[in-house]
Amino acid sequence: MADTTNSIKHIASPLARQTLQDGALTRPVAGVRPIRLLPWLQVVKIGGRAIMDRGRDVIVPIVDELRRLLPEHRLLILTGAGIRARHLYSVGLDLGLPVGSLAPLAASEAGQNGHILASLLAPEGVSYVEHPTIANQLAIHLAAARAVVGSAFPPYHHHEFPNSRIPHHRADTGAFLLADALGAAGLTIVEDVDGIYTTDPRGPDGDKAQLLRETSASALALHQGTLPVDPALVEVMATARHLERVQVVNGLVPGRLTAALRGEHVGTLIHTGLKPA
Repeated sequence: MADTTNSIKHIASPLARQTLQDGALTRPVAGVRPIRLLPWLQVVKIGGRAIMDRGRDVIVPIVDELRRLLPEHRLLILTGAGIRARHLYSVGLDLGLPVGSLAPLAASEAGQNGHILASLLAPEGVSYVEHPTIANQLAIHLAAARAVVGSAFPPYHHHEFPNSRIPHHRADTGAFLLADALGAAGLTIVEDVDGIYTTDPRGPDGDKAQLLRETSASALALHQGTLPVDPALVEVMATARHLERVQVVNGLVPGRLTAALRGEHVGTLIHTGLKPA
């Protein structure tokens, strides 16, 4: 009877009676590339400051382009925060709020932009969903509609990352983490510049700026100066499990997003360093 009890209670597992903190023990089990949950999904991140803050003249053409893309792709459209988030940061920092309290405030502004975009796409059956729904029920939503809108901010909320008073992981980073976790076919970041330049094209040395048609996360880690994407995006690219590259395109130029989703090289390709399977 004792032997029967033991066989019921003890489950054969490579990790049984081992510490999960020991990489040498977990690597043989966890070292394989995970399956792609949604390999047909295209993730599009729409910049808050670059696109949404510009109002009707910019938002409506982007919405029209997304509407025309729906028959071709199933889309997860993620929105970033804009200038209102910077105002939130300013007020919050002046009040002495911790960085963990600033993150959900900025995320709420990204969500507001998402609600705006989803409302404009509502006639096509597109709706805004929160992070728990994206994590657990995205597939069924995309079975009912060709696209879903969500916030690009990662749901870290009150988690405190060290060495920063401004939330370190913002919309570009959140979009990448989500796209990579879902095993999406691709991630396109829509900004208001043609891609990544050697120096800020709007800065003092803008006349010397050269567009980088292709670059890598490791090269951008050494880049001096500002980038049109979150610095933390470069860091998380180093741990990519599915996405081999990300394309940054100019959403102010009609047709750029369409071309990117069709596999054309129309912006800056950032290679993550992940080797093809």
